[in-house]
Amino acid sequence: MDVTDDAGYVDMLTTLSEGSVRRNFNPYTDIDWNSPEFEVTDNDPRWVLPGTDPLGRHPWYQSQPLEQQIKIGMWRQANVAKVGLHFESILIRGLMEYAFWAPNGSPEYRYCLHEAVEECNHTMMFQEMVNRIGVDVPGMPRLLKWIQPLIPLVAGPLPIPFWFGILAGEEPIDHTQKNVLREGKTLHPIMERVMAIHVAEEARHISFAHEYLRKRLPHLPWRKRFLLSVYVPLTMRILCSAIIVPPRSFWKTFDIPRSVRKDVFFRSPESRQMLRDMFGDVRMLCHDTGLINPAAKLVWRICKIDGRPSRFRSEPQRQHVVAA
Repeated sequence: MDVTDDAGYVDMLTTLSEGSVRRNFNPYTDIDWNSPEFEVTDNDPRWVLPGTDPLGRHPWYQSQPLEQQIKIGMWRQANVAKVGLHFESILIRGLMEYAFWAPNGSPEYRYCLHEAVEECNHTMMFQEMVNRIGVDVPGMPRLLKWIQPLIPLVAGPLPIPFWFGILAGEEPIDHTQKNVLREGKTLHPIMERVMAIHVAEEARHISFAHEYLRKRLPHLPWRKRFLLSVYVPLTMRILCSAIIVPPRSFWKTFDIPRSVRKDVFFRSPESRQMLRDMFGDVRMLCHDTGLINPAAKLVWRICKIDGRPSRFRSEPQRQHVVAA
């Protein structure tokens, strides 16, 4: 699709690209990993899970000895970082696949390369965080690891489903990290700095995905829009669970009861609301681009991620920011 005739869209891409030039981060110059305050030590209470974490606010977790809460918190935060770098590895390969087919003169080519560079930095940053914490976490579920080599290949021939899949990973991680930072709990400096950098740059990446889809969805024939309207909620729900829910080894390592796991992901009213809140921006995108119809509403509801669309991107859900 030739986008050069849309001045507004081209201006948006130029703004994002220039933002990547003016405001960017390097994981080894913008984080002083060897600073004494960044040292990871045993029994540091700053690793206790925040109240915005679904497990962190559960009575079972809060009833555990402080030492156990810290160990659980370190494992969980390290695995979230590992999942993040696995996901961004898929995104980087997809960006390069999409850029490979971009025509000469495409303003999307430049931005995709900027984003790929930033995501490479994020993967180094996340892996360094995992290494410093010192927990051997697995990251993504095994099944997703097996099929992930195929996912980036979709970006060339089927870019719209690919970008919705990317939002299915980016939106939950971004929503979760913003809630943690908004809560104001004292965090370990490594975790706080890594989250702040990631949230700052991820805002550009999510903006591009939203605007890319807004540009193209209205031009699709109704049959393709209908298929996408059903595909989107299914993809959001499946990938969210794969990314947000800790792997089986986590529950076994800390002997966490099955009832707690079910409450946290996603049986309790609080966790179900958290799940819905993660996709308010995607519901807004679908509403604005004609991907909401009776069948789609039913699928959103079956997937338990229905609800009102956001009024604006990154609208805070302050009622769910709970003090630990």
